[in-house]
Amino acid sequence: MEKEAKDLNRIKRVLVEKKKTNRWLAEQLGKDEATTSKWCTNNAQPNLETLIKIASILDVEVQELIRVPNSNV
Repeated sequence: MEKEAKDLNRIKRVLVEKKKTNRWLAEQLGKDEATTSKWCTNNAQPNLETLIKIASILDVEVQELIRVPNSNV
């Protein structure tokens, strides 16, 4: 259950679905690969502005990149 609560974003899952890597995402964003790796492992979270950029780069809605635990929405 603790792991579930920690998994706030779905960036890694969407990257896999799009057949892209966190290295590719880092290049697209001009960020360090270690940063995108932390996002993909949910050890850190991108800010909202970056999350919007990621959604645009991956051609998905922002909502597809986030997981709202125990939400009825």
